[in-house]
Formats: sequence, structure tokens, C-alpha cells
Amino acid sequence: MDKVFVKVDYQILAGGAIRPTRIHWHDGRIWNIDKTLHACTSECDFKGIRYTVLIGSAEKYLYRIDDQWYVESIHPEVDTG
Repeated sequence: MDKVFVKVDYQILAGGAIRPTRIHWHDGRIWNIDKTLHACTSECDFKGIRYTVLIGSAEKYLYRIDDQWYVESIHPEVDTG
């Protein structure tokens, strides 16, 4: 999986927590984040903070390392056989 860096609008809540509110894709599309379901850190699977967000009815992962945001791009495998 590749990291696709995106622009993210967010709110800083009381106590300093960050809540992402909107994702801006490189081609101009924008997705509103309806709800942040969970935020966690891991030293094994990823660096930084992983947010589980709800966009419409779909749960997606959004990652933040310092001030950079990204999503993971899944490329379908092509059968060349």
C-alpha cells in the first residue's frame, strides 16, 4: 500500500485533541468527515496517529504524522498471466 498525502481540515478541541473534519483530494474532490470513531497510535503497524473516521456510511483510516496527513492507497493487482 502506498501513502497518499492529503490536505485535511480539522478542529482543535479543548485539551488539544485534534478532530479531522474534511479531506481534500489532490484532484479537487472533498469529503466531509461525519464522525471520528477512534484515534490510536502504534509502534508496529504505522507511525503517528491513525484516525478511524466515518465518511457517509463508510469507515476509513486517516493517518497523521506531525502536520502531514495521508491515506493508504490500495492498487488492484493486475493478472498478466
